[in-house]
Amino acid sequence: MTETLIRRARWVALAICALAAFLISLGPAAAPNSPTAMLPDGFDSTTVAAARAASGDPGAGAAVVLYTGLAPKDLALIKDKAAELGGPMIPNEAGDAAIVPVTVESESLTDNVDVIGSLREAAAVGLPEGAESSVTGPAAIEADLSAVFSGANVTLLAVTASIVAILLVLTYRSPILWILPLLVIGLADRLVATTYTRVLDTFGMQFNESTGGILSVLVFGAGTNYALLLISRYRDELTRTPDRFTAMARAWRPTVATITASAATVVIGVACLLLSHTPSTRALGAAAAFGVAVALFFGAVVLPGILVIPGRWVFWPRRPQLGEEPTHRLFDSAGRLVAARPVAVLAASLGLLGALSLGALGIQTGLTQSDQFIDTPESISAADDLAQAFPQKSATPAIVVSDDPARATAALEQAGLDVMSTGGTELQVSGGDTETIRAALEGTGAKVGGLDAELFDTEQAAEQDRALIFPVVLLLIFGALVVLLRSLVAPLIMTASVLLTNVAALGIGWWVSHHVFGFERFDSATPLYAFVFLVALGIDYTIFLVTRAREDASELGTRRGVLTALSTTGGVITSAGILLAAVFAALGVLPLVVLAQIGIVICLGVLLDTLIVRSLVVPAVVQVLGERFWWPSRPGAARED
Repeated sequence: MTETLIRRARWVALAICALAAFLISLGPAAAPNSPTAMLPDGFDSTTVAAARAASGDPGAGAAVVLYTGLAPKDLALIKDKAAELGGPMIPNEAGDAAIVPVTVESESLTDNVDVIGSLREAAAVGLPEGAESSVTGPAAIEADLSAVFSGANVTLLAVTASIVAILLVLTYRSPILWILPLLVIGLADRLVATTYTRVLDTFGMQFNESTGGILSVLVFGAGTNYALLLISRYRDELTRTPDRFTAMARAWRPTVATITASAATVVIGVACLLLSHTPSTRALGAAAAFGVAVALFFGAVVLPGILVIPGRWVFWPRRPQLGEEPTHRLFDSAGRLVAARPVAVLAASLGLLGALSLGALGIQTGLTQSDQFIDTPESISAADDLAQAFPQKSATPAIVVSDDPARATAALEQAGLDVMSTGGTELQVSGGDTETIRAALEGTGAKVGGLDAELFDTEQAAEQDRALIFPVVLLLIFGALVVLLRSLVAPLIMTASVLLTNVAALGIGWWVSHHVFGFERFDSATPLYAFVFLVALGIDYTIFLVTRAREDASELGTRRGVLTALSTTGGVITSAGILLAAVFAALGVLPLVVLAQIGIVICLGVLLDTLIVRSLVVPAVVQVLGERFWWPSRPGAARED
């Protein structure tokens, strides 16, 4: 922007903020109540879920009311209760427990929470002394999954905003400055939270509650990074010119070029999730790309206009003075260490990352239903109680759909499985896992669905997603870096470094998740989400360093240029990395294990990338290679020693 445009940007920024506030007031679209939103395309369990929804009421679901602590004389009363609830009473052999399978109907995920809540209240009324009721089954588990997000995203927003505010205050040591970027980024976050649902709904994409949590963290993290870079450059320019508009114009050009390149790599990376088998994962990829684009727009267009309104006093009490020379003692020292012993620094850094990567060899994936919640809800504890009272039954039985139910029943019973016909072409099967049931039905043409089968198929689909998306992400990021840097060697090194960081983060993240937090396994989505977001976001910090180094190389040569870039950008990039790591760690306040695991891995990965790869590995490689780092271009050839 020119100085004139910067002056006008104040009013443009205020107008955009007003428009954003209006759009936010419209509210988000409701999450669709689709039985296949989180199921992978082309798998048997998805086919069964879709067929069940198509053949009956798409809002209908199965729930099981469990009564425990009964005496034989109580069964007559429970039978009457079962009639009120709309299902048959089935006692166990000991006569101390009974189940009542019921069908519940709901129009949305939110409505399902209310319906299950009403069922729980009705089931608990008028029980004999000592008896207890609980509700489990697929509909109840789905309701509890939705209910745990009630208020959770508000908590996440509050925690994330607090983290950003605290770190901005510590970064700028100003009681005023932090307010402006936080307000701008917060507005961008709320705009994304409101509009992404409508965007996805317009394109017929299916999403769920966890999408909003991940998206909020991403927008806050990326937006704050862009703000830190702009404010840092703006402050530097204020020490060179008395006019704030001129200073912002000078800061804006190189900063926007850098953050646009950074945002482009993030968008390219997260867009690869569109290749997933699972609709909700594809929706997350589209939503994340949209969120980063909005964060970039607010960082590049809105924030500059807002920052120039108050002038340099906004930095109080450390207002930038003309002629002030910034000091970067910590990163000057790091640069001297790298320059003096580049090979040793590189070997030590790679050795550390390699050692951390060994933990990835022990990763196990695939959480059960009961392992997915940090705090066990009623539906899960009731399922465990049901398994004890009815060893041959399950709260989430397999659903078998067959054109020849008699043949399927015979095959299942021959395998020692418990079979209950629900009429028509559908059977409910207990007493075996998904692989056992499918093996028993081999050759019958029957398809196996239900929650356990869905988890099994989701794990299989996740393996296929990782095999496809991992290399595609790396290739696309490499291609984007080639275009950005007009080089082949630098992009290759940067891509390799972020890959090593990613594996190291998965290794140490698995160790922390397993040994510190006690998670038995990674969720099937954890490696995929962590990899994609870490590659996309982790490469940012190296881009910030390398693009600045390329600027300086034309005057100082490549080796000195990267050390100067490390010195001048080290503080702001480290602050940005620590902030992004802390923001992703905030996912731990949400009640699902998968989100906590994603937060752990990305937090650790960003710290590794910020503190080791960007600060030590890349500068050391540049010291070893010199001008060859940019091959085939040679931006610092004329100045290289």
